[in-house]
Amino acid sequence: MTITLIVFSALLLDAWLGEPHRFHPLVGFGNLAQAVECWLYANTAIRGLVAVLLLLIPLTLLSTLIASLPWHWMSDVLLLYLAIGWQSLGIHARRVQSALLAENLLEARQQVSRLVSRDTTLLDHGGVTKATVESVLENGNDAIFAAIFWFVVAGAPGTIAYRLVNTLDAMWGYRNDHYCHFGWAAARLDDALNYLPARLTALSYAITGQMHCALKCWKTQGSIWKSPNAGPVMAAGAGSLGVSLGGPAWYHGRLEQRPILGQGHTPNANDIERALGLIRRTLLLWLMVIGVGEWFAKQLILSA
Repeated sequence: MTITLIVFSALLLDAWLGEPHRFHPLVGFGNLAQAVECWLYANTAIRGLVAVLLLLIPLTLLSTLIASLPWHWMSDVLLLYLAIGWQSLGIHARRVQSALLAENLLEARQQVSRLVSRDTTLLDHGGVTKATVESVLENGNDAIFAAIFWFVVAGAPGTIAYRLVNTLDAMWGYRNDHYCHFGWAAARLDDALNYLPARLTALSYAITGQMHCALKCWKTQGSIWKSPNAGPVMAAGAGSLGVSLGGPAWYHGRLEQRPILGQGHTPNANDIERALGLIRRTLLLWLMVIGVGEWFAKQLILSA
């Protein structure tokens, strides 16, 4: 089975079944990571590195063993399906949109709190919308395109390794007193694994939207964001949609003065669906590029 068909099948499975509501492997991995943290925690970089390696190596080796079995394409489809979160992202974002359109700000705040790590209790209508669009753009890379990228590059083991590191970064990669050293290895490894996928996602957002504005915002704003990978993705995505993101936000009781990303109006509830549409167009672009690339690779092999 070709890589293109595996990716397409995993996306179809995700669109059909959505995220597993019970026994999701990433939830189980998160519980395992919490247990390892309780056992190994000390706020030092070496302890954090040992914890990451202890969790990452056995599971990656197991996925490598599975990938060597006959008919492994079935496990490839299943593992990639479990690694991506396209349908789940859309469901959570549309719940926020529905609450905003119904003028139920309290419900909208509760729904957006499931998407972002910032404090949402004081967000107004525009703040909730902005947080949702930001999450859609950033998670488009983290939960969809980076997982597909690593599958194309390194098969199911690459995708599994990436998603496990991404999960550990989400749990430990905070710049606070508790995790500043222990979470260092998870955060830096996630930065490294996301470097190329994030820039390909940013470029894809530009191609499938307002390209000139997206590229301009990426060039001028991408490097000023606190995350080296989220910055290009969100700047290009905001420019592609013609909206302004970023600005002040509360995180864990502290107000952060974030730079402005993008160019245009403050997003409204309808821009949430526009952001999800950008994800869909980018997915179509990626499937086309993967398919064409695979065809050319086969032609080169046949002509050698």
